[in-house]
Amino acid sequence: MTLELIIFIAAILFGIFIYWQESRNNGVYRFFNKVINSKALQMKPHDRTGFVYQQSFLLRVVFVGFLYLIAIVIIRFLIPIDVATISIFASMIVGTLVGTYLANFIFKSSEVIEEQAESLEDIMQDTIEKGKDILDDLTRKDETLSEQIKEAEPKVEEKSARERLKDKGLL
Repeated sequence: MTLELIIFIAAILFGIFIYWQESRNNGVYRFFNKVINSKALQMKPHDRTGFVYQQSFLLRVVFVGFLYLIAIVIIRFLIPIDVATISIFASMIVGTLVGTYLANFIFKSSEVIEEQAESLEDIMQDTIEKGKDILDDLTRKDETLSEQIKEAEPKVEEKSARERLKDKGLL
């Protein structure tokens, strides 16, 4: 279980790395595209699609699964120890897919933040000003409320000391 968890986390990092690398340069995908497809079906020069970058979920699963199958076959011939079990294979595929979607989320959110940086600053300033206004209103209401309570209290006429002594029968 510990080995699977370590491989899963490593696969997430590998998925992030693959996505980042293909977002910068998709040369390997272009090479396979030129080898496999005819001239009319080849991708356009401005197309940024890669094996996992800007692909649908199903194609990502196919490409990542095929990548790990090739890697397991190569490792199997180099090291005759049976390390690649089905659970490790599945955790590698799922971890890589999670990593690609995590990288996609990070890239998209950074683009949105860059685009909206000025408006976010304005929104934050407006929010801070509104918060200050609310605090001022609350403090003013507390002061006016205490003044209203003092004014609303019925004023009891106080007796003088002489009258109080007379009431007690001391004078």
